[in-house]
Amino acid sequence: MTTPALPTIDPKRTALLAMDFQNGIVVSVSEPDALVERVGGAIATVRAAGGTIGYVRVAFTEDDWAAVPETNKTFSGVAAAKMMHHEDATTQIDERIAPEDGDLVVRKNRFGWGLTTDLHQQLRDRDIDTLILSGISTSGVVLSTLIDAADRDYRIYVLTDGVADHNQDVHRILLDEVFPSRAHLIDTAQLAELLKAA
Repeated sequence: MTTPALPTIDPKRTALLAMDFQNGIVVSVSEPDALVERVGGAIATVRAAGGTIGYVRVAFTEDDWAAVPETNKTFSGVAAAKMMHHEDATTQIDERIAPEDGDLVVRKNRFGWGLTTDLHQQLRDRDIDTLILSGISTSGVVLSTLIDAADRDYRIYVLTDGVADHNQDVHRILLDEVFPSRAHLIDTAQLAELLKAA
């Protein structure tokens, strides 16, 4: 049985999203330096091909904390503990993959990108219909963004070596059993090859 060919990538209509690669989160996964290096290489590859780079980080203002209801199991605790303030060093993007002029940068205060940012509109304004997802964690921002973006009809690629999770079993199940029905799974080397063929 042959594997179906991956759709070609049009760099002008493509954005690579680097999600939650911030100081306080990067250090929480195994082999963070190697992960950041791979994602940094993918960012450089997409930039060189003329694609868009988008950064998503999770961080809160005082008003954000106040607006989180007790019904939110995860973020009510974050708000109550006054964690992840938007000015804290822990919520800043890892300087090794820092944004450059022209990149998209948004701040969210839930798991995914869609509810509390205008990133979808910014992407549409640039006529982007294809997303390449990287992020920490696979079961958090990546899963949430993937489902939301699929429902918005984006063509989606997940960088299998550009995502990480604290739970390796969950990480594997998502990549093997859940993501393939909604996205094309590639690694950073395959991304480079797809962009060369564009």
